Amino acid sequence: MAEKKAGIKIISDNRQARYLYEILETYEAGIELVGTEVKSIRAGKVNLRDGYAFIRNGEAWLSNVHISPYQAGGNYFNHEPRRIRKLLLHRQEINKLIGQTEQKGLTLVPLKMYFKSGRVKIAIGLGRGKKLHDKRETAKKRDDQRAMARAMKRD
Repeated sequence: MAEKKAGIKIISDNRQARYLYEILETYEAGIELVGTEVKSIRAGKVNLRDGYAFIRNGEAWLSNVHISPYQAGGNYFNHEPRRIRKLLLHRQEINKLIGQTEQKGLTLVPLKMYFKSGRVKIAIGLGRGKKLHDKRETAKKRDDQRAMARAMKRD
């Protein structure tokens, strides 16, 4: 409810990212898009699951995020679904991310895409990959939380 008051409308959420990665920090970035991509995003035709971000030549890029071609218009002006898109971040944020990804071996993962004040924004997380035992531990914690919630609900 609070998200709607702030003018935020979530388009796509990468729920698997929090399972596969331990998210240390999150950043909000703008994204450079063409017109048909915005129309497809408004229709909700986005998949963040296999996406990742990287820094090259002092610029942030988003790769492997699938935005389906816009169906209503012709195919002449349509976009490539998995093209590499530029992320719009402040210089200080990019410099910080360069240090984190190169020295500590962390990964940039898209967490969610949303509209904020009429503009498409993407939340990217700086994460460390989880090992198998970490994933089991996360699943166990989640199951314990559900069991406690059920017990509290019954009482």
